[in-house]
Amino acid sequence: MTTLDFTPAPVAAPFARMVLAQAAAETRQTLRNGEQLLLTLIIPVLLLVGFSLAPLIDIGGGRRIDFLAPGVLALAIMSTAFTGQAIATGFERRYGVLKRLGATPLSRAGLLLAKTVAVLAVEGVQVVVIVAVALALGWRPQGSPVAAVLLVLLGTAAFSGLGLLMAGLLRAEATLAAANLVYLVLLGAGGVIFPLDKFPAGVRPALELLPISALTRGLRSVLAEGAALPLGALAVLAAWAVLSLGLASRTFRWE
Repeated sequence: MTTLDFTPAPVAAPFARMVLAQAAAETRQTLRNGEQLLLTLIIPVLLLVGFSLAPLIDIGGGRRIDFLAPGVLALAIMSTAFTGQAIATGFERRYGVLKRLGATPLSRAGLLLAKTVAVLAVEGVQVVVIVAVALALGWRPQGSPVAAVLLVLLGTAAFSGLGLLMAGLLRAEATLAAANLVYLVLLGAGGVIFPLDKFPAGVRPALELLPISALTRGLRSVLAEGAALPLGALAVLAAWAVLSLGLASRTFRWE
């Protein structure tokens, strides 16, 4: 008769399983948080509906929904990858959550990967909701879906780098204030709601180099104008992604 061995044999789960489990937890936490939900879904949808139905802005010709839908998609990406991630990570660092998670079998690199997967999952929900509302308002997107996805991925990388850079350098309260301030400034000056050609010619070149302006311009050229691959917008986003992620990796403090 064979003797059964009930001796515990603790072994860490496979790396991919740990990353997916942490990403699922991060996604649920974001979607259950009322303030995060307001930032990531409710505000973009309200802006899309309000400015599409009411003639509050002069877009210089064309249908308002065709102008606004790509910009609101870009705003949603920024709200999740930059604002929400910066605030959440800043408070996790303050309360020692990152330090404790970094000491688990899930390595720090795995934790950052899980956060990235969670951001992409939340963005997927945002895109589905915003596109559904825009279609109901009469939006008819065109252009290459591959180009749009590439823009979203580069925009996510750029904004994630900026969010982690801010969260790793500033105190949690300062991150909260700064992230919300940057969100409001980029909402007004990034071409999301107001066309950049309405701004003075002297500041327009600088505004066009902002990541939100590049993402908005790129999505608008693809989804509203049918452009194949907006190389200028892609180059700006790629530069922001490399710069912000590089600086964040060098300066991020885990505690």
